[in-house]
Amino acid sequence: MPVRKILCILDTNVILHDPSCIYHFGENDIILPITVLEELDQFKKGNDTINFHAREFVRHLDKLSRDKIFKNGVTIGPGLGKIIIKFDQKMHEVLRFNFSESKPDHRILNTAFILAQEITDKDVILVSKDVNLRMKAKSIGLLSDDYTSDHVPDISMLYTGRRIIENFTGECIDKLYKMPFEIPEEDFELEEKAKAHEYFIVRNGQRSGLAKFEPKSKAFHKVDKIPCYGIKPRNAEQTFALNALLDTEIQLVSIAGKAGTGKTLLALAAALERRKNYRQIYLARPVVPLSNKDIGYLPGDIGAKLDPYMQPLFDNLTVIQNQFKENDRHHQRIRDYLESEKLVISPLSYIRGRSLSRIFFIVDEAQNLTPHEVKTIITRAGEGTKMIFTGDIFQIDHPYLDSNSNGLTYLIEKMKGQEIYAHVMLEKGERSPLAELASNLL
Repeated sequence: MPVRKILCILDTNVILHDPSCIYHFGENDIILPITVLEELDQFKKGNDTINFHAREFVRHLDKLSRDKIFKNGVTIGPGLGKIIIKFDQKMHEVLRFNFSESKPDHRILNTAFILAQEITDKDVILVSKDVNLRMKAKSIGLLSDDYTSDHVPDISMLYTGRRIIENFTGECIDKLYKMPFEIPEEDFELEEKAKAHEYFIVRNGQRSGLAKFEPKSKAFHKVDKIPCYGIKPRNAEQTFALNALLDTEIQLVSIAGKAGTGKTLLALAAALERRKNYRQIYLARPVVPLSNKDIGYLPGDIGAKLDPYMQPLFDNLTVIQNQFKENDRHHQRIRDYLESEKLVISPLSYIRGRSLSRIFFIVDEAQNLTPHEVKTIITRAGEGTKMIFTGDIFQIDHPYLDSNSNGLTYLIEKMKGQEIYAHVMLEKGERSPLAELASNLL
């Protein structure tokens, strides 16, 4: 029996999330309500990511429609369906008493509802990142779904970058401490083959050791607990994170963990420690306004508006500075780096367009980025650049992202095992007993 085809009605937020989304629906046809084009028109101007996404999608659409008209749809590409633009219609009598026509979401809902009444040979599905709109669609008997082409299916199985091996042979633990001794891969007797730059805690009774699998030598090496610009790792996970951050062979690192695990602090300490290897240190984070308010409601000029978002990054820098006395050269050097812009702390949107050659580039709060945004950032890395993405995949401020669909989760899932990538999941909070208790219980 042939599989029943689907007619997908796109919401604006899907396009702003992924401007290449129309290429991910297979042979199914796509309906683009005219209201979506009107909304995209409002997003075209500006320097935020959604503005770039709106312009990119319109360019895709223009390329597809060149010398063609949308009346009967335009083929998106080989093996793909068509895209059709639908004009608004008078509000259906079933909807008009509960849904105001003045709201763009309701006009999109109306288009989908009318098509569902008219088309019987396909399933009509409204595709939206907006949970409320999906619930409204389901309340009137309309099929609706999230855009899931970039979702990680099972978050509980997400790669952690580290493993614990119990009952490890005492002889192998001894070898770990006889540097530069390498332990061959087969001596570890793993159930699942080790991935590039994967970390291991090996135990045998009261003895233990820390190891890392090196992809070039295909062997395991000891991982030492090394202080970094005044910051000392407090547990095995932080030791692994610093090892990855300081390794110049690893060009891409992700560090995930809840608040207080030291993600940003470790990344910044490693950047300062390796400063001589790089032309500049960039520490950036996406600006996601709280309570669904734009930053325009905050008082002051643009600098004053952005200060609340950037302050946590300066707080981490202050922690590192306070490891040294004011007259210590390490303390003074940080101030010099800021004044000479060798260390730049900035909103992520302000980094766009800059040259990213020989940069130690830290992206904080990466869970608030879409997969497409993460890809855009990484593909701009120049020669000699190292990129670090930190964040908590369970603490997301973006209204259309969740633990399965955010850019940090997507990065971890897609990059695991690559020879120039390392990932460490931090679990133990080191901020204070109170912070740890609140994080676990509240």
